[in-house]
Amino acid sequence: MTTVETVLVYIGLGSNIGQPFQQIKDALAKLAELPDTAILNDSGYYLSSPMGPEDQPDFVNAVVQLSTRLGVFDLLDRCQAIERSQGRVKTRHWGERNIDLDILLYGDELIDAENLVVPHPGILKRDFVYLPLLKINPDVILPGTGKLSELLARSSDAGADYDCQFSGNIE
Repeated sequence: MTTVETVLVYIGLGSNIGQPFQQIKDALAKLAELPDTAILNDSGYYLSSPMGPEDQPDFVNAVVQLSTRLGVFDLLDRCQAIERSQGRVKTRHWGERNIDLDILLYGDELIDAENLVVPHPGILKRDFVYLPLLKINPDVILPGTGKLSELLARSSDAGADYDCQFSGNIE
């Protein structure tokens, strides 16, 4: 039997309909129930303007840090199952949603598959992702790219502003 190494993972969560604060809290509880997985830290809640169509409610976002022995595609399947269990239905691109779970980082892996790209390609361009991520780990490294805080300081196209602001701890 092969032993799978424990991997440090960051997952972004977002919701803007169906009681968004509760949606995030429920998704975290379901992530905590995954086999061979433990939540190590969360960013708390962040509020942000919507990315994409502006005729939708503001988003509640968070990032969670966890350790897992699940393979990345098994984890992806389980995240999508959590989305479905909480009523996620895609109505339009970047539109409103009950819950969205994105694997941002999976250890130091670089993944470019049809259904998953890691590191998540939007990290540098979305303050509602990088602000909560940096709150959890100010020294976080984007594999193949470098230290997130340094990349943000150097990049001219990084740092899109969705008016992201901390909105409290997840209790």
